[in-house]
Amino acid sequence: MYTTNKFKMARRGGKLWGTTLFLVLAGCMSVRAETPIDQAFNRLYNFDFQGSNQILERQIQREPFDPLPSSVNAATHLFSELYRLKILEVDFFVDDDKVVNRKALIPDPAVRQAFFRSVEDAEGLASARLASWPDDPNALFAMCMATGLETDYAALIERRRFGSFALSRRNQVYARKLLALHPPVEDAYLTFGTVEYVVGSLPFFLRWFVHLDHINGSKQTGVEDLEAVASRGRYYGPLARMMLAIIHIREKRPAKAEELLAGLTAQFPENPLFRKELQRAHRLAHPSGARAK
Repeated sequence: MYTTNKFKMARRGGKLWGTTLFLVLAGCMSVRAETPIDQAFNRLYNFDFQGSNQILERQIQREPFDPLPSSVNAATHLFSELYRLKILEVDFFVDDDKVVNRKALIPDPAVRQAFFRSVEDAEGLASARLASWPDDPNALFAMCMATGLETDYAALIERRRFGSFALSRRNQVYARKLLALHPPVEDAYLTFGTVEYVVGSLPFFLRWFVHLDHINGSKQTGVEDLEAVASRGRYYGPLARMMLAIIHIREKRPAKAEELLAGLTAQFPENPLFRKELQRAHRLAHPSGARAK
């Protein structure tokens, strides 16, 4: 366990928390200053994982009781590992044999330790804040992110398929609370969109073994939820567009995937995976051989 003294300090000082940068998370402001969290996500989506970690470590030093930097730090560690293991490539999600393969992968021990340390830090700090302010959007989103990352690690790296569905239930609790806020935090739709599509893609007999509250297994609903995040989410928008591109390729709509990937490549020019997948989508959409720009 990585419990530290700062959790005890956070509990004693929880009532001191007032307004937070996360109040603008839903994108309700047409103009907003870029925060360190925005900068860290920009580096993450450019696959500059070290740069993202550095920004977040500085922010943790400046705001030691804020749980959000630790959650984003965990996301950076997980993305770096998924990229190393080639799990983020479209081929992985299009090839069902790869998706359902139950053979656990071999994680980098240092990255795994850093990932779970960041998750525990985020959950400890968020729990302390929620004890004093149950509707704190910053803490709720940090907890939603941390629990979602744990679910992804279990499913994609440890290959604990049904175990990850059990973890997903906890993630959905925080996502529902975020969507019940005024204004709602649109990024939380990512949780439901992903699960709706995944459950909807399962063979019918397997759905009998997967029981998740408020999840009907509708692929269309999943796409609509992801589109909401893609257009209105503050932090998860690029991730939602990446997931939609994967879905479009799976569903034989490569032209739509190409459009999304072209936008991601323009927005995050340092990301080598977006460029690679754009070329793949372009070949599928234009089998005559026209080159992608």
